[in-house]
Amino acid sequence: MRAIFIVNPEAGKGKGIEKLTANIRETAARLNMQADVYMTTAPGDAERFADEIGRTTAGTGEDVRLIACGGDGTLNEVLNGAMGYDNLAVGVVPIGTGNDFCRNFPEDGDFLDMEAQLKGKIIKCDAIMYSGMLAGKEQTRYCANMFNIGFDCNVVDLTAKLKTYPLIAGSFAYLLGVAITIIKKKGANLRVEIDGKVVEDGQLLLTTVSNGGYCGGGVHSSPYASVTDGIMDVNVIYNVSRIKFIKKFPYYAKGTHMELPGIDKILYAGTCKKAKITPLDGTMRLCTDGEIVDAGEIEFEIVPGAFNLLVPAVTEK
Repeated sequence: MRAIFIVNPEAGKGKGIEKLTANIRETAARLNMQADVYMTTAPGDAERFADEIGRTTAGTGEDVRLIACGGDGTLNEVLNGAMGYDNLAVGVVPIGTGNDFCRNFPEDGDFLDMEAQLKGKIIKCDAIMYSGMLAGKEQTRYCANMFNIGFDCNVVDLTAKLKTYPLIAGSFAYLLGVAITIIKKKGANLRVEIDGKVVEDGQLLLTTVSNGGYCGGGVHSSPYASVTDGIMDVNVIYNVSRIKFIKKFPYYAKGTHMELPGIDKILYAGTCKKAKITPLDGTMRLCTDGEIVDAGEIEFEIVPGAFNLLVPAVTEK
């Protein structure tokens, strides 16, 4: 077994990268295990490298663990590069900003513990395959955690822009993005179909298509979601008033919103194997594992046990 840590040097604004790589090498040496470090050079390089490792090791009998060190976007790249190679397993060290995928494993080991990573176990994990016009060309790709369209996607998009201004950073940028998006009440104009049934057709506040349960750095938007249950969870929040949304948002963030009386008047929540979202204005902003692109009509399908996932071992302290 060989482990390769694929490190995004821009993750977390580059803080702690040298300490992380030193920790990886020191831990591997102490455990007498093989671990290499690869530094990505540009967006898309993690996917290219993972695919290269898959092509060069396929059929050799070598098991390789590719551990994405970055945010959910880095994990997404490694996943897409590794898809289809049975000898590869995908792991993640969450050093990005949102790090939502790891939140789906509260009972497993520490994802930031290199010993736990190197001693980790392999499980089968679902993924969502999605197809359509993405960034100007027809593509088929895979998602590990969640898609966001509308309000929460707009917040992520705006937050990234706000961070380019002086003195606006971190959580302040995110909160400012939420405030501005609420004021503008910018949602999306969509037709949402699940398993062939139209559940919304028109202006809505937001919609999510989920494999995992968390988005936006810990918002528990899909509390019943599981990355191993073979289904997708879909949320649609209707075009409700600002006041109503603000009042319910704390429950939505904690994952307790489904317990509220009359919640069905505010949102649709369902599960499915397939879904289709059509932007009625021609295009939409689609946030996939924290990364945003312009998209046309997109079809989604759950792929049960789509890839080998490395989950860190529970280690004694």
